[in-house]
Parts: sequence; C-alpha cells; structure tokens
Amino acid sequence: MRYDIQQFKSSFNLYTELRFQENRNILISSTDGVITENSQRAESGVSARCGYKNRFGFSSSSCLDDEIIKNVLREANDNAKFLGGKSHDKDINYYDCNENIERLFITKKNRYSRTEMIDFLKAVDNYIVATYPNLKSRTLRLWSLDMEKMLLTSSGAYAHTMVPRTMMYVILRSESSDGPITNMQLFGGRGQVEDVFDDPKKLYSKIDKAYKELMDKKDAVYAKAGTCEVVMDSDLAGILAHEAIGHTTEADLVLGGSVAGDNLNKKVASDLVTLVDFANLALNQEVPIPVFIDDEGVQAKDAVIIENGVLKSFMHNKESANHFGITPTGNARAYEYFDEPLIRMRNTCIIPGKSKLNEMIATVEKGYYLVKSSNGQADSTSEFMFGVPLGYEIINGKLGRAIRETTISGVAFDVLKTVTMISDEITWSGGGMCGKKQMIPVGMGGPAIKCQVNIGGKA
Repeated sequence: MRYDIQQFKSSFNLYTELRFQENRNILISSTDGVITENSQRAESGVSARCGYKNRFGFSSSSCLDDEIIKNVLREANDNAKFLGGKSHDKDINYYDCNENIERLFITKKNRYSRTEMIDFLKAVDNYIVATYPNLKSRTLRLWSLDMEKMLLTSSGAYAHTMVPRTMMYVILRSESSDGPITNMQLFGGRGQVEDVFDDPKKLYSKIDKAYKELMDKKDAVYAKAGTCEVVMDSDLAGILAHEAIGHTTEADLVLGGSVAGDNLNKKVASDLVTLVDFANLALNQEVPIPVFIDDEGVQAKDAVIIENGVLKSFMHNKESANHFGITPTGNARAYEYFDEPLIRMRNTCIIPGKSKLNEMIATVEKGYYLVKSSNGQADSTSEFMFGVPLGYEIINGKLGRAIRETTISGVAFDVLKTVTMISDEITWSGGGMCGKKQMIPVGMGGPAIKCQVNIGGKA
C-alpha cells in the first residue's frame, strides 16, 4: 500500500482517525491428494471515524479515489456532529499521540508462485501417504493472511503496518473399533508463506507426532466424570486465558456487566497466576500478533490483567479509558476496513512459572493430562465449556491411555484459584481467530498449568 495519507489531514475537522486497509488471503486445500480449493482474494478500502461530545461518527468506502476519501471524511464528521448534537456530555479526552510507526513484516525472499505453494502441500501429502498408508483420509489446508494498514489521526499519530500470518492445518483420520477418529495439528505463525514454510521436511517429525496421537486414540477410554486434578497443556491453558478470563476483562464487556467489574483489586486466582495481554513483546520475544499502535492511534502497551492472583486492570480503548479515568492500553482493533475498532485482545497468556511439565505430571496420583482444545464457549460470568479432542490418563504420576474426546467446564476464576503448579516454558499459537462481533487474529498460549476442573465422561 502506497498512499499519501498525509494529504487528507487538511480535510480533518473534528477529532479524526483515517484508516486505509487491505486484507490479502490465500487459501489452498487438498483432501486425499486432490486439490479442493485454490483461492486468492483481497479486500481493501478506507474508513474514517470522527468524535464529538463522546459520540463517534463512522463512514467507509471500498473506493480509494481522492474525492471519495474526502467524502468519507465529511460523512464521518457529519455523523459525529449529528450524534453528538443530541448528547449533553462534554467532549472526551482523545489522548493526543504523535507516534510515528512503520513495521512491515514483509519477506525478503522471492515470493512463491501458486504452483510452488501447491507443490509444498503435495510434498507434505506425499510424505504422509508414504509413511502412513493405513490412514482412512487426510486433509491439508494452507492459509495465508496479510493485514496491511495505514492510519493517520488528527492528533498526529501515524502508522503503517503489515502483519502476515501463515498456517497449515493437517487433519489425519483413521478408524477405531467403534467408529472414526480424527487428529488435527496446526503449524505456522507470523510471517508470509516463504518465511514460515521454507522446507516441507521440517514438518515431518511434527506430523509423526500427530500420527502417534491419532493411533493413541484408537484405544482411548472414557474419562471418569466429575471434578478432578488435571494438567492442562499450553493449548488449553491459552484458550482458558483468552475465552474465559480475557473477554470478561475487556472494558466494554465490563461496562456491560461482566463478573470482572466487581472483582477489581480482589483475589481471583492462585498467587502463582499472573495473566497479561501482551502488545508486541513477551518475555523479550516478539509475540504472534504484534500490535505497536492500535486502530485508534494509541501506542500499544501490555495490559497486566491478573498479578499474583489479584485482578489488577482491564483492556481499554479511548472511550472506556475516559469512563474509568485512566489511559487507554491500545486494545482497539478492527478486522476489515469497514469495521469500527473494538476492544480486542492481542496476545493473552499466563506468565510461566518454575515447574517442569514432567514434574507436574509426576505429582498427580489420579487425573488427566489435557493436550488440545477444540470449540468451546464462555460467558461474562467466566463460566466456560471447552472441547478436549486429545488427552491422557495420569495414574500414579505416569501417563496412561488416551481418553475419548470430552469436555471440561467450570467457572474460570474458581479454576484459577486451584492452580498449584505452572510450567517454565511458554508455547504460543498464532492461529487463533477471535469472533467478538468481527473476526480478528489473536495470539494465545502460555505454560501448562496444574489445577482442578470438571471433566465430562462416564461416572
């Protein structure tokens, strides 16, 4: 994207945010060696948001003609004046920011052609067929998303960012004695295709592990239903942090009545638990979805949500920050050019502890090691239910048989109070998409945690 966005500043009247954006998607899928999808699309446009007396006016267009852009600015301005004209509020603090940020995660390698991407997929598929001929079926899915944005605000903030993400889903299917079994493994992360998948051989050992897990499920047993001691691996600990805790602490949902509103500065978890929504660096490493400046032009900073078991803060945009009398955290994000920024998470996880995963498992006399999560839900009370497609028994501190697909449930703040051990390693997943009103890429993950949770199964 190359636009002289500064030329439109002379058309600003009220407080204004002008954003150009283009999302570029590539999707290639194959099932049993046959290409079933091969698509590429780009959605681009411009939006403007203006503020007046604690009300915002918004307008957007897919046309990037200069006169159309000026008209979008006029419409947003008029909408703000119309809404603000009916308000008795004073104008809010728009938190002047003159940050100038350009962060483009563009590959320095030669771009793959579509043929080369398909050849990569075929190489992985050929390895699976040659190594594991007894599979019932297999599906491979390559998805690349480049999100590029240019932002200019009337307070002087400017940003040009391009954050790419490339993922591959490998789904293996087989049969057990009483029906079909499936195991899905997700590979990839931040970067364009050439940077994330430069050699198919690098995936083979990971596919071997996914196949072993699939074979473990052939002899899976039912978990015993009820409350039990478990070790949640990073995948489950990450979705717990995001879905059941993170959403309750987004300030717009707090204002809507989430349980977090009554628990600020109160004990909500074990002393071992510190939970942070990271902006762009976590423990001196870049996170899967780095945000340097949000879509309101606020410099992004980490939001420490829980510190040593105490609920310390919420995630904010400018509007909620005004309500609570604090500075915004840079959590306002929009997925498409025609979307208004909402308070969204970025990279949410529990801080690692001091324990080793094998030590954690060894302390469980009878319980479960829960490895992966699937679809689930949580509400503003922090009550949750998540699917568990892969887990194992723990008997006398040792891993036993795989368990059948099951669910876990509970109230997240109660579950976090039972945490007694946290592993010393953090594992991120960059493939998450959060669906709060509009989709948005998010980073999830963290360390493994030992806690108590309610698990479904047979009594």
